[in-house]
Amino acid sequence: MQLGEGKVIIDVMGEEELLFSEHHACPYCGFSIEELEPRMFSFNSPFGACPDCDGLGARLEVDRDLVIPNNELSLRQHAIAPWEPTSSQYYPQLLEAVANHYGIDMDVPVKDLPEEKMDKVLLGSGKDKIYFRYKNDFGRVQEGYIPFEGVLRNIERRFKETSSDYIREQMQKYMSEHHCPTCKGHRLKKESLSVLIQGVHISETTALSVEDALVFFDELDLTEKEAAIARLILREIRERLGFLANVGLEYLTLSRAAGTLSGGEAQRIRLATQIGSRLTGVLYILDEPSIGLHQRDNDRLIETLKNMREIGNTLIVVEHDEDTMIAADYLIDVGPGAGAHGGEIVAAGTPEEVMNNPKSLTGQYLAGRNSFHCHWNAGKMMAV
Repeated sequence: MQLGEGKVIIDVMGEEELLFSEHHACPYCGFSIEELEPRMFSFNSPFGACPDCDGLGARLEVDRDLVIPNNELSLRQHAIAPWEPTSSQYYPQLLEAVANHYGIDMDVPVKDLPEEKMDKVLLGSGKDKIYFRYKNDFGRVQEGYIPFEGVLRNIERRFKETSSDYIREQMQKYMSEHHCPTCKGHRLKKESLSVLIQGVHISETTALSVEDALVFFDELDLTEKEAAIARLILREIRERLGFLANVGLEYLTLSRAAGTLSGGEAQRIRLATQIGSRLTGVLYILDEPSIGLHQRDNDRLIETLKNMREIGNTLIVVEHDEDTMIAADYLIDVGPGAGAHGGEIVAAGTPEEVMNNPKSLTGQYLAGRNSFHCHWNAGKMMAV
């Protein structure tokens, strides 16, 4: 191996030669990959992020439909929205120069103009130079032959190069997000996406829901050696996915953007994270974590809260849910009404004590002496 600079060929008599290499590279096509390590699979790290979109998975690109929102208008009627004259006549005069050079009728609706002529306006003149005579508001004239970059490239250039937040904000109005063509929205560089487990790369795995991901990792077909290597990793993955499922989030995909989560979902994700950390002696305050949960998932959430209590934590939960209040060790009923009509501790104690307290409207409902109609009670706090 040393003599062969990391490569060696084994000549098996009567069979095909076997090629071995110490390098993370294909000896035939030359594709190479650095040593595999965790940071290579994180789009938050420069070692793993797609170099073209910096790990965002999307890029802002000029959108033709936003640049020309109404193709019934002509160029003279300012069909090209970002070049509509405001403080300067520079761009309208430049557009007229382009139209004169290519023989484009500025009074014909844009939808009726030949596509190749509109391409000259939007994509530029290429190597051609056009005659441009510009007269500013003070009467000064500049003229000469210049290359024309095109409306779309002009917007992109001004967006990237400007130091003015106002100009950048104005140009962004004519841009929309598109999947990065290099990583196809996966956010990772091609070397990271080339590492496959049972035919799928890491980004395809994170596109699964929590429920489907649990099935995927449970059904992995590994050799004895691979299973020994992956044992601790798989146990950690299954536990974390199980925590998310236990708080009623099995429908979420692992790649879901945090900004698209509801308040309850974000709170339950943080709760699952805390469960996984196995911390003790911590005080948690939760604000109505049961919102939006099916009754079956609500029961699982309550069991999760109890488990956190049993390992040595205290939980204070603001809640309206009947089952959660009954499962509490201690209830504090704040009322008697909401807003300006509340603020007093009406009752405090175990659920049974609150149920037997005649002052507590909450206790009467919990005990079944009152039925639940369209009546909103004040917030309840409970410590599990």
